[in-house]
Amino acid sequence: MFQKIYIIGHKSPDLDSVAAAISYANFKNKQENTDAYVPAITEDINQVTKFVLDKFNLETPEILQNASNKKIILVDHNEFSQAPEGISQAEIIEILDHHKLNFKYDQPITVNIKPWGAACSILAQMYFDNNIKIDKNLAGLMLSAILDDTVITKSPTCADKDKELIEKLVCLAGVSDWQAYGLEMFKIKSSVKDFIDLEVIKNDFKDFEFKAGKFGIGQVETVDLSEFDAREQGLLEAMEKTQRQENYHSVVLFLTDIINEGSRFLIVSDDEEKIREALGGELKNNKTYIQGIMSRKKQVVPLIAKVFDK
Repeated sequence: MFQKIYIIGHKSPDLDSVAAAISYANFKNKQENTDAYVPAITEDINQVTKFVLDKFNLETPEILQNASNKKIILVDHNEFSQAPEGISQAEIIEILDHHKLNFKYDQPITVNIKPWGAACSILAQMYFDNNIKIDKNLAGLMLSAILDDTVITKSPTCADKDKELIEKLVCLAGVSDWQAYGLEMFKIKSSVKDFIDLEVIKNDFKDFEFKAGKFGIGQVETVDLSEFDAREQGLLEAMEKTQRQENYHSVVLFLTDIINEGSRFLIVSDDEEKIREALGGELKNNKTYIQGIMSRKKQVVPLIAKVFDK
């Protein structure tokens, strides 16, 4: 009897993380004529991921609460701080990602990292390169993930390859207007009226280890920043509580206006002056707005690392 190999994305799973796990498990099983590869998630999916899975008639992957003593392929991340619980006791056999490499392991493994806008871009290209059929539902899933992670191609992380693959997947998925579909996704994604403050913060939240300590950076992408005006104080209070309880040096939440292409930052930090220096904005009452910042991966994390990893 074969041992299952779990393909899993990061904590607080976003659409690309979930879609990559599903798409890569399907790819591996077809390529190797097996059913050993199983997509998994670390916790419940968010609302836009549920919308996409329902739209394209795909099942939600099983939740893997602990990776200890399991065979694991990591997708859409490679930092242990973002990986499932028990990852240090797992057998990691492969990584597929589009983020900077921050990974140490005592065995040689396959690592596939490309500087593209989404993990699903790498996977879509692998399907095309290996002549593995992409059905309508899987094409819709990967298309949705690429649109989500590239903010409908507006993010600075979006590469020419992402745009090329969007055009190919649109035909296979039967999506007539990918820009209108992308906006529909983001309206669903940014609707947080039923979320408590902590759920807003943790909806798309990642941990990063810098020399100064542990940072938690969350992002909400919205088509209407004014939706958050009345919630800012409550969000800051929840961030302060999270900082104390989970021993963060800093907790950063940035609210990205995908229409006007800028972000409002809410910041709780042990060193607010250095955060201000890193981001380059004028920090007032723990808040600032910076035009042109839309990406955690390509903009916010490198700016913070430049100051706090000295």
